[in-house]
Amino acid sequence: MASVAVPSGLSGHSVQLPDRFLPQLVNTGQPSWLPGEVHVVPDDFFLYFLLEQGLAIRYGVGVGRKGLYQPGKFTVARKAKWPWWRPTNAMIRREPHKYARYSDGMKGGPNNPLGARALYLYDDNGRDTYLRIHGTNAPETIGSAVSNGCARLTNDHVKDLYERVAVGARVYLYPKVTTA
Repeated sequence: MASVAVPSGLSGHSVQLPDRFLPQLVNTGQPSWLPGEVHVVPDDFFLYFLLEQGLAIRYGVGVGRKGLYQPGKFTVARKAKWPWWRPTNAMIRREPHKYARYSDGMKGGPNNPLGARALYLYDDNGRDTYLRIHGTNAPETIGSAVSNGCARLTNDHVKDLYERVAVGARVYLYPKVTTA
């Protein structure tokens, strides 16, 4: 197998992530995980992008907070650089003080909650689930369950992942085992 470049730098923000959340080349020990797939293990706060022979690049992620994380099997139906964002109607209802002002959306850029890149997850019927794998302008949230359901990486790490994941890739969001 050819060597794989794994990003290590965290330029662009001043938060120092714990070493375990930096991208690492790992052997998954999961023979059923196939090259090109994405697997999110929420209790460990890891996202795996599968390479060949059981190897993967493991990234640290933040995931959905209690009651908002949705496990399942999805497909990356589209990708965007510096994506436009609008909170879902459910987000606006839950926290109008925080999200109502964005009901017309927000253009992409460094202050956008989706960060530098987004992978849009669709169900098997071709419908947008409103779940995303995206960057974040809050890198200190990596390793925690605070989002509205999406998986988030640092902007540097999502840029790397974005280049590796193809439209049509399968994404597996595993159920949470712990209730914290």
